[in-house]
Amino acid sequence: MRDHLAYPVREHKDMLRIRVLHGPNLNLLGTREQSIYGTLSLDALDSTITKLAKELAVKVDLRQSNSESELVTWIQEARTGYDGIIINPAAYTHTSVAIRDAIASVGLPTVEVHLSNIHQREEFRHRSYVSGVAIGQISGLGPTGYLLALRGLHDHLTASRRQKKTAAPSTSRRTAKGTR
Repeated sequence: MRDHLAYPVREHKDMLRIRVLHGPNLNLLGTREQSIYGTLSLDALDSTITKLAKELAVKVDLRQSNSESELVTWIQEARTGYDGIIINPAAYTHTSVAIRDAIASVGLPTVEVHLSNIHQREEFRHRSYVSGVAIGQISGLGPTGYLLALRGLHDHLTASRRQKKTAAPSTSRRTAKGTR
């Protein structure tokens, strides 16, 4: 049995921080419409996400709310101290301009996740207000979608940081007086 992680976890100021938000009714996972959402509970899903986050050396903050205003507040709070957001807005996907605007306002890379394939369900579920401001959307893969979102957002943020570090510093070239 292995007692160590493949990726050591070191809590430091450069560690990526990702807020994971679960929307309305996701607290009922495991018991709610199992033919659509499966049998995995929200606690078990969160444990799976936390395990992968440790392997990736990412700090995750997992939250669930049935309240649109609370989700908006958590998105806004993520502006300081977080590098990205993973969100399953659930039913608010199709109704909430407020959540869409909050994501757009904070400017953090965001991945939208859905357990079911919203494009194969009722017509009203086909429209997502969030997808237009997210860097990506994963739907229809069940709990695996969250893990793909975490890996994808981790890779996106890591590449972004690497690019910022390797970007040549801007230098100001001034022409000396009297020369061209």
